[in-house]
Parts: sequence; C-alpha cells; structure tokens
Amino acid sequence: MPLTAFKQAHIYERQAAPKEKHKSIIQCLECYDRNVYMGTRDSLVQHLILSSSMNGELDAGLRKTREGRVRKLGSSNPVTQLRAVPVFNHLLVLWDRCVSALNMFSLEPIPALKKIQHVSSFEVCKSSLTAQSQAACVEMVTSSSRRKVIQIHMVGVDRWEAVREVSLPQDPVALAVDGASICVATSDRYLLCNSKSGNSVELCPHNHSRQNALVTSAGEGEFLLNGPGSLGMFVMKTGICQRPPLQWPEELLAAGVCFPYILTLQPQVLSVYSMLDQKLKQTVSLSGARGLLSTSDGALVFTERDIISLSLVPLEEQIQALVRHDRVEEALLLLDGVQSHLPLDSYKELHKAITCLAGFIQFYQEAFSEARDLFIKGELDPKEIIRLYPGMASCLDEAFQSQPVQVRKARDLHELWQEDRSIFLHYLDFLGDFLRAIRGTEQGMKSSKEVDCALLRLYAEQGDTDNLEQLVASPNACRLDLCVPVLQQHKRFFALGSLYQSHRMQANAIKTWMKITDGQLDDPSCSDVYEHIVRTLSQLEDRDAVWTFADWTLQRNQEIGVQIFTKRSPDDQDTFRTDDVLSFLEKYPLGLLLYLEFLIHDLKSEEEKHHNLLALAYITQTLQSVQTEVESNIGAIRGKLRQLLWDSVYYDISTVYERVKSTALHTERAILLGRAGEYSQALQVLVHQERDPCAAEAFCCRASQGQGTQLRLTLLLTLLNIYLSSEDLTSAAVDLLNRNPHVFAPQTVLQLLPGSWSLQLVSQFLVGALRETSHQRRMGRLQRALAQAELLRHKVILAQASKTVFRVDKGQVCKVCKKDFTELQFVCNLRGELIHTSCSGYTAS
Repeated sequence: MPLTAFKQAHIYERQAAPKEKHKSIIQCLECYDRNVYMGTRDSLVQHLILSSSMNGELDAGLRKTREGRVRKLGSSNPVTQLRAVPVFNHLLVLWDRCVSALNMFSLEPIPALKKIQHVSSFEVCKSSLTAQSQAACVEMVTSSSRRKVIQIHMVGVDRWEAVREVSLPQDPVALAVDGASICVATSDRYLLCNSKSGNSVELCPHNHSRQNALVTSAGEGEFLLNGPGSLGMFVMKTGICQRPPLQWPEELLAAGVCFPYILTLQPQVLSVYSMLDQKLKQTVSLSGARGLLSTSDGALVFTERDIISLSLVPLEEQIQALVRHDRVEEALLLLDGVQSHLPLDSYKELHKAITCLAGFIQFYQEAFSEARDLFIKGELDPKEIIRLYPGMASCLDEAFQSQPVQVRKARDLHELWQEDRSIFLHYLDFLGDFLRAIRGTEQGMKSSKEVDCALLRLYAEQGDTDNLEQLVASPNACRLDLCVPVLQQHKRFFALGSLYQSHRMQANAIKTWMKITDGQLDDPSCSDVYEHIVRTLSQLEDRDAVWTFADWTLQRNQEIGVQIFTKRSPDDQDTFRTDDVLSFLEKYPLGLLLYLEFLIHDLKSEEEKHHNLLALAYITQTLQSVQTEVESNIGAIRGKLRQLLWDSVYYDISTVYERVKSTALHTERAILLGRAGEYSQALQVLVHQERDPCAAEAFCCRASQGQGTQLRLTLLLTLLNIYLSSEDLTSAAVDLLNRNPHVFAPQTVLQLLPGSWSLQLVSQFLVGALRETSHQRRMGRLQRALAQAELLRHKVILAQASKTVFRVDKGQVCKVCKKDFTELQFVCNLRGELIHTSCSGYTAS
C-alpha cells in the first residue's frame, strides 16, 4: 500500500477568451499564507485569495478560491518570477529582465523602488522573511543577464540598493539563498558562494540543460540540487553532504522540499520521496504540469491554466496509517525523523505506542530478544503481556482494563499451550526474561504486584528453584492470597516460608520450616532447613518469637542451636539479657558451654561468674567424656580447660579447685595450686599423682613465663629436690639436669646431689653447665669491650668539640625551638648546629 503523504485539491482554473488562450498561460506562482500570486505569459499579475477551510474536494476548492486584483505590466513578455516580502508588504516581480516592486494587496507599483534592470533571476533570503526577523532590510540576490556576476541587494520599505557583487566563472542559470550562503547553478557546474567574503567554491559538475539545472533551499543551512547522473544531492552551506543522494527521474521540470519529503515534478507525474530513507512514497498523476512551488504546508503545482494544491497530511495521521498496515519500522523511522516538528507529548505517546506494536509483531514472530527490548523501550504495561498467558489472569487486578493491540497473524497462547507445548515453553521463557528485566524499574514498579505474582507462578510451575528462592527471599510485592495456594500446590514449602518471612510474618515462616524439618511437609527442593531456621532466629529482633522456638532449636542440635544467641549482630547483642540466656541454657550443657565461650572469647567478658561457669562446664564435660571413654572429646576439652586456667585472671581459684580436688584431673589441680602460689604442692601432684615428669617440667616453664629467670630456677630446683627425695625418680632427676644445664648453677646442684652418685651419671650435665658458664663469661667480656669502645668514641667527640670555636651572632636561633639565644650556655650537636641546653633532649631522641 503506497503512503498518502499529500492530499490533492484543484483550487483554481484560469478562464480566458478563445483568442487569448495562448497568451493567458500561467508562468509562475508565489504564495504567502492564503495569498497566491500568479504571473502569466501576457504580463499579468493576478492575486488569488484562498479559503481558510479547504477540504480538498474539487467543487469546494473552486468555490473557495477568490480572485483579487489584477495588474497589467505591459503589452508583451511573460512574468517569469514572483517573490513576496510580507515584512514590507512588497511583491517583487521579474518581468522583461527587470525586477520591480508592487504592493502585495493593491498591486500598485511602489514609486520609491525603481526597477533593477538586466536581471535573469533573483531570490530573496528566506531567513530574513520569518516572523521572528526584525531586520530593517531584506537581502535579495540577483543574477545578471549581461555579466558573469551575482549582485546582493538590501531591500527596505522604500529603498533598495546593490551592496556587493560576486564574480562567477560562467553565466548563472539558477540560484538559492540561505543567509550569506548562495548556491548557484551555471551551464555546467554548481558553485557555493559567500555573499560577505565574495569567495566561491565549486561543488560538482553537471550535464543538464539550462532548464534542468535545478537548485533550491532544502531547509536551514542546506541546498538541494540536480546533480550528475540524475541524483538529488543535499549540500550543506559548509560544502559537505550529510544525507545520502536521492536517485530521481531525468528531465525534471522542478523540485521542492516539504519536510520530510522531496517533491519532483515531471509533465505528467509528481513524485514524493522521503528525506529519511530516500524511497519513493507517493505519486500524483498530472497532465501538462509546468511548475512547482513549495509552501509551508505542502506545494502548489500549476499547469497552463490550473493550480493544484498538495496539502501535507498531518504527520500523526501518516504515522498511524503506516501502523494500521503493519509498516511499523517505517512508521518509527518517520516518527523519529519528524520529532522536532511534533509536540513533545504527542511524540512520546506515538513513539511508545508504535514501539510496543513493533514489539508485539516481533513477539508473535518468536523474535523474543527484539520484542523484549521494544517492550522496554515503549514502556509497555506488563499487565498487557501477562494477560496473554493461560492461568496468569488471576495475577491481574480486577480493575485492569486491557487495551489490546491488533496485530496481524497474532497467536492465541491458550491454543498454543494445548497444541504445541515446546513452542509455548519458549513464550514462557520470554515472559520470565521480560518481567525480570523490568522488575525494580519505573516501568515494573507501576505493576509490581502483578509482576511479582506472575514471576512466582512461573517459577513454581517451571521448577526454577533458584529464581523462586531469590524472589521470595527478597522484598517483593506478591499477594499472599494468590501466591500461597500456588506454592502449596507445587509443594514449594520452603519458598512459602521465605515468602512469609519477606512479608514480616516470622512466626508463620518458622513454623512452616519446622514442619519440613520434622517431616510433616515434603519439599525435595531444599536442604539444611534446620540451619536456615537457626540463621533466621539469630537475625530476629523479636525476643518473644525467638524464645518461642528456642527450645525446639536446642533440642535438635545444641551445637548449632545455640547460634541463635551467638551469631547475632554485634549491634543486636543487647536484645537478650545474658543472665536470661544462661538460665535458659542450664538444661543444655553443650549449648551453655558454647555460649560461655562466646561471652569470654568473642565479647571479652570479664565477669567472674562467666569465667567460673565456663571452667566448671569444661570440668563437667571432661569428666563425662572420661566416663563415656570418648577420647576425641577428652583431649580437646581438657586443652581448652587448661588454657582457661592458665590465661584467665577473672575466675575464682578456690571455687574451681573445690570442683577438681577430688577428681583425677591432676594437671588441672596443679595449675590451680600454681595460680594460688602453692608451687611445691603443685609439683608434688604432678610428680606423685599425675606421674608425668614432662608435665612437671612444663609447669615450671609455664608458671615462670613473664616472671623472670629466678622464679624458673627456683621452680626447677624445687622439682629437682622432689626427684632427689625418692630413689625411684633418679632417672627423672638426671633427665631434668641434662635438659636444663644453662639454668642450673653447677655449684648449687653439686651440693644437692647425693654422695652415692657417680661422676659419670652427671657428666653430661657438668659439661653442658661448664660450657654455658664459659659462654656467659666470654659474652660478658665482649660486652665490656664494646662498652669501652663506645665510651672512647664519645671521649674523642668531646675532645674535638672542646677545641672548636663557635660564633654566636645576634639573631642566631636554636635549631630546635627556633628561638634566640639569651644565655651563654648552649649545646652543639654532632652536625655542628647550636641548640639550647634545655632543647638538647629533643636532638637526643
């Protein structure tokens, strides 16, 4: 279907006597508003007045064109050109190679404007004719019929004058003006001239006759000319082409521009081309056409006796007509091309509607990626897509009124769902992609409930666990009355709990998850539900809700369940009083132990009660492990207990000692005795009850850590005396001496050893002790020598400094405090800088 860009109307038919038919031929036209001026072959200028409400019908057009005044210019020679200058009410006429001026309404000559002679053609600068122009003069360009020049005239109300001229290499044939730029056609080339500088640039050659060398204005700063090879060329006033050329017919009579179209005239047909895609859009059959005049809203075509109006169909109507015939891409191209000529609101609405229609066409052709982009660009209401899918209508609000788009070859998805499930699945995938793409955007927020409900149903039906969990776990606008039955139907109970949680129905969420954990509900899509419950409870700020489910949580697993208290945010630790939690955990020993570890190690509690309770809990757990012979637990828990007894300074020693004194925890009892200062008794326990010499020696090292070497020596001597008091511990005493020769003094040890010991028995100790003594002596000598060298160096520096003369001038300042010297005493540092004696401490540092 061809596009109807212009509507045709016959607006005038010139009547003439039979004898004057050959003379009364229409030669040229000019138009301003509803005023049409007609020049004839017999030297007449005719004023026609058009009606303001033409409907394009032939008879109506004839009735609504009124003849005005007529002016006879002479007895012969045709009127070849007319131009209106409405700012001065002038009508400029080219007749008999002269330009004269008439009044636009009376057609009377203007005496002050004398004829400009020897003119072959002329043009008026249109930019100075606009309503916004306040210029006192209008620029007119004339081409000379005698010389190879064009002249620039300034036209006023009652005067005109030639202000400059531009020389040309050939005689000018046609011209067009845009400000200071003039495009001129000569017999074999096109030129671009500047009226201010007088410079000219050759654009391109041509091989047209004088009648076919066409040039006209194509808009602001642009010219249209009939180029070589029958190409319509657009040339900017800068000399470059920004549009592709247009292939148009040969032997044109005229060409004009009515944005966004180009009109080309031949004797029997007028062709309409688009400036946007350079394609032919419309043809108008004519008979005997002679000329074409572009107007603000179309064009006027004249034959020898008739004038035909071509009115531009409103752009909105053209676009809608293209849309109705599924020429969507062409409609979008036209819409974008004429954006600046449409009201902003109208453009936006049209663009959205057409873009969405294009999206539906792609949608039904299964070009889903393109359809999604077009729907987003056109800001389509997502409800219009959701309603197309079977089963999705329940997601829509009852008040929703659909505005269906009529698309040829549209598919019914309800039928497709029954007939071809494989293709229907592709449509379901598109729905998910589109709704995900707009969710959270302004487009999706307008229908957030419908979008989220549709996505939830889609994920549940497709078994898309990951996307379903992500949807229900994040803030969403799902309607519970619609979504809960869907999740229950598809046994998505874990997602159901997450949906309750996202809607702040914490109790319902946890109860649902508890039923899954207890096996009352079956949901194969989830795992680790119990840990999820614990994690959720640890994040709840509602104390009552946490206490409600705390027993169930600890009963299943104390180690994990206690995390409802220990994994809380640091800012949320005050939600539960520590004493309340401790009271609650009394019936859960492992949970209590872990919570106490959390208080002491993570929260750095310094309360004696907490440290006492943790120590007692460790003791209880250790004793239980011994009774149950769980070796893996004994070592770990006893290690934690011993670490606590050694490191903590906050527990009550007597309380803990009372708990372990009658048990087999000898090492722990020794640690407590040591913490109480009863080192000898502690070592007795380790040696005689624990029977572990290594533990006894380690005790000496650990107890003396950070206390100096003297305490360590004292403890080791005490341990040695304990070993020497029993003949059964002789080997332990020898081992102790051999491992610590650098600690024991040989003379002290020899006094303690029994006389029955042989030299061979203690030889290893003696050798090591003597080596250590020798090493210490030599190290002392070395340190003494280094100290003497350092002292000597300082004496040399002092001697050198005492022989140096220092000059203190007025205004000299201390290098440290930057203040003047006011006393005789001063200090000189190693760099020779003078400082106050009171400031010398700074340099030393």
